[in-house]
Amino acid sequence: MELNRKSFLLRSVLVMGGIFLNGCVRKMVGKSEKYKHIKVSLNGPDEKAGHMLRDQIPVAAPAYVRTLDTLIIGAGISGLSAGRWLKKHGKEDFEILELEGHAGGNSHSKTNQVSSYPLGAHYITIANNEDQLLIDFLQESGVITHFENGLPFYNEFYLCFDPEERLLISGQWQEGLIPKFGISKSDEEQIERFFKLSNELKYAKGGDGKYAFNIPLDSSSEDERYRRLDSISFKDYLTKEGFSSAYLLWYLNYCCKDDYGQELSGVSAWAGLNYFAGHKGKAANAESGAVLTWPEGNGFLVKKLKSDLKMHIKTSTMVSAVVANKQNVEVTVVDLLRNETYTIVAQKVIMACPQFVNKKILKNIKRNSLDYDRLSYAPWLVANITLNGSSIPGLQTLSWDNVPYGRPSVGYVYAGHQNVGGNQQSKVITFYLPLCDAQPRISRLAAYARNDAQWLEIIIPELEYMHPGITPSILEIDIWVWGHGMITPSVGYIWGADRKKAQAAAEGKVFFAHTDLAGISLFEEGFHQGLSAAKSLLEAER
Repeated sequence: MELNRKSFLLRSVLVMGGIFLNGCVRKMVGKSEKYKHIKVSLNGPDEKAGHMLRDQIPVAAPAYVRTLDTLIIGAGISGLSAGRWLKKHGKEDFEILELEGHAGGNSHSKTNQVSSYPLGAHYITIANNEDQLLIDFLQESGVITHFENGLPFYNEFYLCFDPEERLLISGQWQEGLIPKFGISKSDEEQIERFFKLSNELKYAKGGDGKYAFNIPLDSSSEDERYRRLDSISFKDYLTKEGFSSAYLLWYLNYCCKDDYGQELSGVSAWAGLNYFAGHKGKAANAESGAVLTWPEGNGFLVKKLKSDLKMHIKTSTMVSAVVANKQNVEVTVVDLLRNETYTIVAQKVIMACPQFVNKKILKNIKRNSLDYDRLSYAPWLVANITLNGSSIPGLQTLSWDNVPYGRPSVGYVYAGHQNVGGNQQSKVITFYLPLCDAQPRISRLAAYARNDAQWLEIIIPELEYMHPGITPSILEIDIWVWGHGMITPSVGYIWGADRKKAQAAAEGKVFFAHTDLAGISLFEEGFHQGLSAAKSLLEAER
């Protein structure tokens, strides 16, 4: 009731100050005079199709019926990974349907006259050495070139170049993101104690011999000593353990916002600790935890995943209903470009879309009393800013990751950090703002209500704080709003009953794959969720 009240009040305030347009409130204000020179675009996932699904708008009667062995619904990382595995194991009669006009999910990317740049996920860490399936894919993609002394050797052009990270604190930039300037001896001791603890947890094992924390998550120990950490928030855990340094807590809060789209209080302690203890890969030519990145971010990996799947992927295609029969699965499909409805009759289906979509389109499939509302998704803003000029202080020697202390945003990534040569005067930086200052539903509603001028009033002050006088150098801003940017590992979800229910196949014919079935939105998790669904499907056919 409280959430509905807040939602109603927010809608009321916005409507009184604006116009209700196409299902969203748009306050009719123009750009400030000082921003007139900036070319702005405001985009996001297909709003019209999303509203059709959300509001259950009836579609036209199917014009014809097609048959297919296997259908994959969703061409994000999980759907592409599932398709790749099916193809590798001799499957050819399958299609991957995607609602958007492109594949990749929140690893989508674009290119302008200066550079390619990410619209969402922008890096992965080197693979855990036991993760042979991911290592195989990275070797297949040229990310791993060979092995030395049993350790993978990563392509030097894909390992993040120096300088890697910097933090704006106390009016100056420092190397690294852990606060150093102006902190007390007590703060230093707490920071040291936390990282000693996280390093111990990185290699801790449960009674079953498995790592307590690992990537992918489902390979972690089942030992209750560790799993019970999922039942409390990371904030409460830190308080209990005596961590009170404002600088340490800021850094840990930043990490949760950056990877999970939520603050310490909204993330489980298990997930918070896994951020530091889950990645433990070793390489012949890089430190443990080293970052792999590209100008287009994880769009690079999307291209590799879909390279052999182009004939199988159909974009701008909406699924409005999935009905399981005794012998097959009937799927109602809408071609959004042709405005044509048809039916696909498939023997097996992999649902590689988020659960809030599955809730709308699964018509007669029971999922063990799954509580869909238990899943929480974080909204995000991503803005790619094209700059011209090198006279702005702090812009001559950009790090890959540039973060301001104590600000709402998590800073920006320099999308051209991995470029060799090119135009050094013009740059694209990718600005990230997790919208976590209210409950996700409220933040999502507010995000959809803002127009481009209002977003500029949020984005540019953050940039001016980091680089005073930057505004005249901004040529254009490509704003992308993710209403459901990533799953949040909220308290009790990762090792709770609902995630397990959501992973279970239905009717022996419908399988599920998505990062929300893992609990955290990492490339590695999406990759493995796709593999798991494809393997289960192939096993069911034997």
